[in-house]
Amino acid sequence: MTPGARVAAAIPILDRVLAGDAAEPALIGWARSSRFAGSGDRAAVRDLVFEALRRRDSLAALGGGMSGRAIFLGMIRAEGGAPKEIFSGQGHSPAPLSEAERAAGIDRAQALALPDLPGWIWPDWQASLGERALHLAHAMRSRAPVWLRVNPRRATPEQARAGLAAAGIETVASPQLPTALQVTAGERRIGRSDAYLGGMVELQDLSPQLACAALPLRPGDSVLDYCAGGGGKSLALAARSDARIVAHDAAPGRMADLPARARRAGAAVEIASPGQLRGSYDLVVADVPCSGSGTWRRTPDAKWRLTRAGLDRLLQTQAAILDETAPLVLPGGHLAYMTCSLLEGENDAQIAAFLDRAPGFREIERRRWTPDDASDGFFMALLQAGEPG
Repeated sequence: MTPGARVAAAIPILDRVLAGDAAEPALIGWARSSRFAGSGDRAAVRDLVFEALRRRDSLAALGGGMSGRAIFLGMIRAEGGAPKEIFSGQGHSPAPLSEAERAAGIDRAQALALPDLPGWIWPDWQASLGERALHLAHAMRSRAPVWLRVNPRRATPEQARAGLAAAGIETVASPQLPTALQVTAGERRIGRSDAYLGGMVELQDLSPQLACAALPLRPGDSVLDYCAGGGGKSLALAARSDARIVAHDAAPGRMADLPARARRAGAAVEIASPGQLRGSYDLVVADVPCSGSGTWRRTPDAKWRLTRAGLDRLLQTQAAILDETAPLVLPGGHLAYMTCSLLEGENDAQIAAFLDRAPGFREIERRRWTPDDASDGFFMALLQAGEPG
């Protein structure tokens, strides 16, 4: 497909997302109905759609309208390209621009200064991040890096890097964590590589890797990953120690492939469905459902689908999970509250309210990572349960 044909394919997909569809199903639907498109074309169209969503408002302002066609016109203008070369009407390219389209759009500098966040959430974002608010909003417009976590049960970081390199995957180690590797080339080969299939590495962003590495963990400890999802944190903790790891999630289907991933990693992880939890734990990890505002580079359509009512429901769920997990912590044990959010209401405010409700807990540590100092936006508060009097 030519560049123009790729834009032409991306325009109706983006229009579906603007109308309320999630991006991934819209892309999958297009791919299934477009058998002519090779893997490179499918990847390029996906990248176009996600890039448009990361910068939706600024590109729409630059292109003169909130439509797929206008947003891609804005993208070409933002990147200093020649719109008439893409909107040529030649072959499978989009139809030529009308006189109204050529005249539409605001000044480039003015458009690119927009935060590219929903207007209703911008005050919360500013209150949470202060003078860094606009800078971090703009950081969310860039594509997120790909990170791998080295599994020390299978390989050293050096061995993992060599195995990845043999598959054409280039990496650099994080100076903050030697077992964290940033992929600099060949990311689409990861899932087929021997290093991945052999359990040497797992996909996991740097920020949660740093959070897991900071948790207190001793051999023989009992650990509950309460909101396990796919189980990335369970596997990260199992790689660190011979602790007993129990993974639980309110939607057990999310953990469907965790047993196979654990076998590949040489780790032991128990699976507990709702209602099956028994006893108390030395460490309870609660990576709660959240706005995902720290990961909007990866799932940019999510920021446009989030509503105030949806965020309010998440805040209630987060508070409920804190109250549910507190009794599961052994005296002297720890509760780690985590979100992939940068919003204070989901982070600091939740912890302050919980500590008021649960005076038997005290705060040990509180950390927030942003794209400036790690990768995704991420928050962790480590709390300790009091010893019996």
